Amino acid sequence: MTTKKFDSYSYLLDRTARRVKGYAQQRFASGNFDLTVDQWLILKSLDNDRYLKQKELAEITGKDNPTLTRIIDLLCKKELTERITHKDDRRSFTVHLTKAGKAKLVELSPLVDDIRMKAWQNLTEQDYEQLKTILNKIYQNLES
Repeated sequence: MTTKKFDSYSYLLDRTARRVKGYAQQRFASGNFDLTVDQWLILKSLDNDRYLKQKELAEITGKDNPTLTRIIDLLCKKELTERITHKDDRRSFTVHLTKAGKAKLVELSPLVDDIRMKAWQNLTEQDYEQLKTILNKIYQNLES
C-alpha cells in the first residue's frame, strides 16, 4: 500500500469535521439555542442522570481540561449543570444536569437531530456503516 494514495485523508477528515461543526454552530446561533455545539456535547454526555467526574467527561468528549472547565463554568452560570463535591474527596467533584439542563435537552434534542441529519441526507445505512468501520479502524490504529 502506498502512502501517496492516502495523502489527503487528514485534509478530508479535518475539512469535513470543520464543515459539520460550523454548520451546526451556525444553526445553533440562528435558532437562538443559547448554547454552543461544545456546550451541547457536554449536556448530551450528562444525559440519563449521569454524574461524571471532569476527567471522565473530558475522555468522553475529547476536550482538554482547561477547555472543559470553561464550558462547565458557562453551563453552571446558565444553571444547566452543577458541580457536586465528592462525598469522600472534597478536592473532587462530579458534574450533572440540573432540572433546567434536562429541560433544555428535551427542548433542543429534536432540533439538534434535524441539524445532524442534514449531513447524512444522501447517505445510505450501508454508507454509514462503512464510514463508521473505517473511522473506528483509524482511531484504533492511533491508540497508544
